[in-house]
Amino acid sequence: MGIEEYGGGQGSGADILVVTTNDVPGHQVRQVIGEVFGLTVRSRHLGSQIGAGLKSMIGGELKGLTKTLVETRNQAMDRLVEQARARGANAVLMMRFDVTEAADIGTEVCAYGTAVVISAIEMYET
Repeated sequence: MGIEEYGGGQGSGADILVVTTNDVPGHQVRQVIGEVFGLTVRSRHLGSQIGAGLKSMIGGELKGLTKTLVETRNQAMDRLVEQARARGANAVLMMRFDVTEAADIGTEVCAYGTAVVISAIEMYET
C-alpha cells in the first residue's frame, strides 16, 4: 500500500472547509447552522477476519484493516461534507471522528462537527 492509501482528509480546492479547530484564522463565523454528521457502518468480510486473526498471533500491522478503516473514515467525512453543503454551510468547525463496534458485526464510524458560514475578515489600513 502506498502512502496515499493510509491518509484521508480533503484535497485542495474543496468548497466546504473542514477543520478540527474552533475557528479559522483570518475568518469570522457569520452564522452557526448547527451539528452535522456523516455515518457509515462497515463489516469485515470473512477473509479479512481470518487474515487478521492469523496476523494477530504473529504481530504487526493489519494492513487490510487499516485500508478499510481509512476508506470508512473518508466515506463518513464525505457524508459530513454533503450534509453541511445541503444545509448552506461553507465550513465545518471542530470536526471529530467517533468509532464504535456495531453489535459485533462491523465498525460504525461517525464524522461530526459544527456547520457554519464563514467569511474572510477584511483588513483596513489606517
